[in-house]
Amino acid sequence: MIPFQAPTDEIFDSLRRFAGDAPGWDAELSQEITRHFAAFAEGVLAPLNEPGDRQGCALENGRVRMPEGFGAAYAELAESGWQGLTAPEEFGGQALDHLTAAAVSEIFSGANHSLQMVTGLVPGAISTLLAHGTPEQQAGYIPRLTSGEWLSTMCLTEAGAGSDLSRIRCKAVRGDEGWRIEGQKIFISGGDQDMSQGILHLVLARSGAPEDGVKGLSLFLCPSETDGLRNAITVTRIEEKLGLHASPTCQMEFDGAKAELIGAEGRGLAAMFTMMNHARLDVALQGVAHATRAHAIAAAYAAERKQGRLPDGSPALLSDHPDVARMLSEQLDLARTARAMCHIALAELEKREAPALIEFLTPLCKIYGTEAGIRSADLGIQILGGYGYLEEYGVAQVWRDARITSIYEGATGIHALTLATRGLKLDGGAAIEQFAALLMRLGGEDADLALRCEAWQGHARTLAEAEDVRAEAHGFAQETAAVLAQAIRVKLAAG
Repeated sequence: MIPFQAPTDEIFDSLRRFAGDAPGWDAELSQEITRHFAAFAEGVLAPLNEPGDRQGCALENGRVRMPEGFGAAYAELAESGWQGLTAPEEFGGQALDHLTAAAVSEIFSGANHSLQMVTGLVPGAISTLLAHGTPEQQAGYIPRLTSGEWLSTMCLTEAGAGSDLSRIRCKAVRGDEGWRIEGQKIFISGGDQDMSQGILHLVLARSGAPEDGVKGLSLFLCPSETDGLRNAITVTRIEEKLGLHASPTCQMEFDGAKAELIGAEGRGLAAMFTMMNHARLDVALQGVAHATRAHAIAAAYAAERKQGRLPDGSPALLSDHPDVARMLSEQLDLARTARAMCHIALAELEKREAPALIEFLTPLCKIYGTEAGIRSADLGIQILGGYGYLEEYGVAQVWRDARITSIYEGATGIHALTLATRGLKLDGGAAIEQFAALLMRLGGEDADLALRCEAWQGHARTLAEAEDVRAEAHGFAQETAAVLAQAIRVKLAAG
């Protein structure tokens, strides 16, 4: 197993190039904070990754037991204040920027994706409470999340209601004592665990009639315990998965569980998207982390493995062979371009000057970042050959863990359709001009990029006026990602 090393320098080189104009960002302070986390990730989180994958989680008497060492690592994580990195100071947080949080998140995912999965929904939950919660809800829950006393989940998916949330059947019923949740949710990451004292479940449930579709959905805060007693929530199973074995993916039964409405009744999907959009950029960064880790393993192996001979007859290293060099180069390019895309989107999020562009870049980052992680891991297996297919060097686990990222938080095809529909029509199609302007800011005077940008704009305008773009959505997403990646390469080459 090749030890994990946090790519801190690569992350901050990218941040300075592609997000350095974000308002109020202190690069030096941000890097110092991230280096502290990198040391923690290398020394505490990463050593648990492979044994946690082997041991997995267990369901015992209706409760989830995490792998050995995870509880102690989480306690140290919470004690150091990492769970409240971006939370407001009045709720016990550090009020840091999203760029610093992104650097920390990428390193966390590279060191131990399973543990990051269980802890990583807290920032989105806090954002949802800040955007839609009452002052009482904010005061009651955010300090617990910030301190690490509680963790959080996002409960959307049901059997038969995955991407089509209009089919949700889980019911919310209002009585004399408030709201109660009845029904089942599946695929809930961290639905239970033995690390935090409590869990705040954000549950999308039907408060209206089935025929109301998504308009009958509301968002609820459903704590794992109320008044010192366990709420009526049961984990009925944890899924056996290809990867992320140390992250419990739970099937959950809500049997009249007490809950609080957050936001307006019937507006649950809009409220939930506050959390989902944060999660989608975070998943894109998971892809970046996997691409980077797969390249690190493959490059280290190829630099030491003797294989064949050079044309002059002297012994060759694996990295001396052109085809291996090609694959290593592709891995490195995937990591760099995907990271840059995420940093560009996060900088726009900090500036808040072009909301349509932010909405356009978010699904694009999710598509490109996750596919980059999977592709890089696959290349890593190929570079290591038979050893890549074994578990010994860890690249097989990288592939297994990465494979879900292009599925959860919206499958690639769903995001491609979003790009070609809502992404091109929001605010009168503002993202088309804003994205084109972004390409030229990155690419400067590059003539080939200018021609591709012009062609992309024409295609985008045609799709924006079309009635049915389903058959073209995938191709358009690939075209859009490719032209942005080209613009990023031009900027990287310019130094």
